[in-house]
Amino acid sequence: MNVLLHYDAGPALKDRLGALPGLDVRFVAEGDDAALMAALPETEVLWHVLQPCTAAVIAAAPRLKLIQKIGVGVNTIDLEAAKARGIAVCNLPGANARAVAEMALLLMLACLRRLPHFDAGLRAGRWGAAPAVQDRLGELGGKTVGLVGFGAVPQVLAPVLAALGCRVIYTATAPKNVPFEYRDLNALLAEADVVSLHVPQTADTAGMIGAAALARMKPGAVLVNTARGGLVDEPALVEALQSGQLGAAGLDVFAQEPTPAGNPLFALENVVVAPHVAWVTGGTFERSFATAAENVRLLAAGEALLNRVA
Repeated sequence: MNVLLHYDAGPALKDRLGALPGLDVRFVAEGDDAALMAALPETEVLWHVLQPCTAAVIAAAPRLKLIQKIGVGVNTIDLEAAKARGIAVCNLPGANARAVAEMALLLMLACLRRLPHFDAGLRAGRWGAAPAVQDRLGELGGKTVGLVGFGAVPQVLAPVLAALGCRVIYTATAPKNVPFEYRDLNALLAEADVVSLHVPQTADTAGMIGAAALARMKPGAVLVNTARGGLVDEPALVEALQSGQLGAAGLDVFAQEPTPAGNPLFALENVVVAPHVAWVTGGTFERSFATAAENVRLLAAGEALLNRVA
């Protein structure tokens, strides 16, 4: 079966996927639109990562039977266009949970310990911590960490935070049977020293962290986002960081991706950034493509697909 991975895969990943039995896997890097359009007419299965899978992309693939999201969030797929063609859409819940949980923890620590400041300073020949910087350094232990959402990633992250001495609170669509305290969103924002976002971007959640939500947060609190950039009003976030309402932000995702080099967030010393790579590890690849390959086998056999969302 003809499979197209729309992602800039490294040599080791290409070798691994190229050796999968029964699959003809081709590769097109995200951003190479000409190569994508050239490959789509023969594509039966699209392994989709982040660049939007639009109605135009779907229309250019007459043989397409399955769009397999390599990840969880399907907000980058035109689901209505897929449904109109009878194309199945599946995702991979939990496959990247450990990787994203670890990145969220990394961003929390990097914000509290001002790691980018020290990294840049030492490379420039500056040793030690200036007194003004020392006053802004913090520890994660003893902090109240609020998790917005309690899906696969928070289920990995929350016990780790508790083991580090954090008090973990969470909000979700309903309380869960977990050993952590439930709060509604407004109460969580007011109580947490660190707020970490772990919900999908939908019509209900887009822009959920705007000026009003940021104003509810504790002065000097830290915001971490490894979910979707559209959850946060970026101009309001810049203002909160500049005013001191927020102490820091750790961001792996942005409202526009790739985000422009002139993004005002990049000019702020209390912001730690990464280019939507929280999910990218060898472990994520191994788990994700094992399930993706199984779904291709199930499709060819006419059997029910795993994790079908449309």
